[in-house]
Amino acid sequence: MSAAPSGPHAPSAPSAPREEAVAPLIELRDVWKTYGHDESEVHALAGASLHIDDGEFVAVMGASGSGKSTCLNVLGCLDQPTGGQYLFRGVDVGKLNADQLALLRRSYLGFVFQGFNLLARTSAVENVELPLIYRRVGHAERRRRAMKALDEVGLASRATHTPAELSGGQQQRVAIARAIVTDPQMLLADEPTGNLDSARKADIMNLLVELNRKRQITIVMVTHESDMAEYATRIVHFHDGKVDSDRRVER
Repeated sequence: MSAAPSGPHAPSAPSAPREEAVAPLIELRDVWKTYGHDESEVHALAGASLHIDDGEFVAVMGASGSGKSTCLNVLGCLDQPTGGQYLFRGVDVGKLNADQLALLRRSYLGFVFQGFNLLARTSAVENVELPLIYRRVGHAERRRRAMKALDEVGLASRATHTPAELSGGQQQRVAIARAIVTDPQMLLADEPTGNLDSARKADIMNLLVELNRKRQITIVMVTHESDMAEYATRIVHFHDGKVDSDRRVER
């Protein structure tokens, strides 16, 4: 048997495949948000840096004026930083034009607010359909997807009820169904339990935990309630416009 070839013409051993680094879903790099000028200048964000991966459930906390709500507005493309970078899947959001920002919000983000923001004279299913109307989804498909989202939040049987015929907790479930009906990659929740009693708070938080686990949807939730924050898998505290602490929640 001949010896194995050697020297400069010998075939090299196959190299191990290189693993490509996966970019975080979102990343803030030294982000500033400044309002006013000169003596009236206020730094709502003052060099905030943060990264969040796919499938995380992050609670954002901090005192009034700490920057937590401004951070959420930046992540939701409702406000733009005055300095630093916001990256979404590695794309610099600051370089997107108005149409591209609208497309990002419409296609990748879902929003839940403290005040529900439902149309008063419109049924639950019609409220859930609204984001699909903006995406020009046909009526039959729109209704099918809206009913599926209501079923996920346990309100399919209340589809024809108006907000006035629903409890506060049920209204927030409709709002969550509306937020997930477009299959967003990230759900942004601003004090989602702020207008609810203790029992309904727990119901809504358990629903968010279920959606996070079942859909693997990334959730970023601003809250001032430490017991609500403990439902998340990670708690980030803001202080004076930047991240002051960042810890994982043991389950």
